[in-house]
Amino acid sequence: MSTPESRHRPRLLLVDDDRSTLDHLCHLLNNQPYELATATSGSQALVLFSESPFDLVLADAHMQQDMDGPTLLTHIHRHRPDTIRILLTAHPDLNMLVTALNEGHIYHFVHKPWNDNELLLTLRQAVAHQAIERERHELLETVQQQNQTLQELNSSLEQRIAARTAELQQTADMLDLAYEELRHSYVLSTEVFSLLINQRLPRDKQTNQEVIDLTRAFCSQLGLDEGQTRDITMAAALYNIGKLSWPDNLIELPSEQLYKKDRELFRDYPGRSESLFMALEPLQDARPLIRHHQERWDGKGFPDNLKEAAIPFGSRLIKLAVDFVELQKGLILERHLNQDEALLLIRKYAGKIYDPQLVESFAEVCSRVVPGVRSGQPGVRAVDTRQLKPGMVLVRNLNADSGILLLNEGKVLTTPIIERLLAFENMEKTRYSLFVQDPEQVQPAIQA
Repeated sequence: MSTPESRHRPRLLLVDDDRSTLDHLCHLLNNQPYELATATSGSQALVLFSESPFDLVLADAHMQQDMDGPTLLTHIHRHRPDTIRILLTAHPDLNMLVTALNEGHIYHFVHKPWNDNELLLTLRQAVAHQAIERERHELLETVQQQNQTLQELNSSLEQRIAARTAELQQTADMLDLAYEELRHSYVLSTEVFSLLINQRLPRDKQTNQEVIDLTRAFCSQLGLDEGQTRDITMAAALYNIGKLSWPDNLIELPSEQLYKKDRELFRDYPGRSESLFMALEPLQDARPLIRHHQERWDGKGFPDNLKEAAIPFGSRLIKLAVDFVELQKGLILERHLNQDEALLLIRKYAGKIYDPQLVESFAEVCSRVVPGVRSGQPGVRAVDTRQLKPGMVLVRNLNADSGILLLNEGKVLTTPIIERLLAFENMEKTRYSLFVQDPEQVQPAIQA
């Protein structure tokens, strides 16, 4: 392995008005990996510097001619700040030391008489320090050049996006408009970034913005503080970012239709989504919420089979929002559920998949902020088949788990219909919930 010394032979200038001192230093350094030069005065040293710069300069502090050591090192610092400057002194003077430090920015003091081994070690450390600094500056320049290149590529990319479709142009415009705000709001940056996954999906299967809005409304409903809301919202924005590497045909497929390797890939995406943000400090509290948003209340979820209160609170909240939206988009079941059907299914699995303490609060949020959810309308309520009464009116289509339409919206329930529905449930070994309007509850409101 090469070292800085083997790649570059440092040039070392020795400055002292005492020739015997210079001879002693030259003898000591003769077999060292340095290219040596000497000067007996500050002015001579500056002339040598003007002809060819040096990597290191070792100067005596108390030269009696045109300038002393600190003055010389100050001149060198102003014109060649990357040169390592070391001061030799036999009688340290406080004012001289302050000048050397403040104006000459010296690297080290060496006291006369010096210990040869200590001096050699100091020079080696100085060379290594200089090599590291030069490498740091080179890397910084490389990073700046790469940033410039990336900015140019980004500008070119925006032009290509603008030439494609109006939808992609809208996304590009959002990114441009949000650029300045990203520095002030990490939450906003995660929401914009989450739109990347939407570009892989048809419009009718895009979920992220709806999940974000619903999650934020749920946090407000529960009265969570700003910190909790921020972490949960960021996690909701980025919950499915681990799917970006999936092929197009898989990313649109309902999860119930995934088998074998595709099923394993699906179960892996929460952990992959979390790992993508391992190095981002502002997301450290949101990362566990991303990882565990597919856990189930009964412990049969993934990736870690957490159960009940062991599941982070934010993950339980996000699970409700994600499933409510994805059930409607056809990303969980083969058929698309309507909003009320999705809410019914969530209620059905309270205490199995979902936190039973959160489900009703979530339903209230949906009825308030999601257009079309009727569970909050007067006289409309969700009931299971054993609570049905003749005269109730079905306000949403009732579909079997297989997707078959059982009863259509507007159907007035009769005793025979209710009995057939109960028999069908027993045969299918399932339970159904229905959105109905109860005339007995609506009438008082009408009379009032």
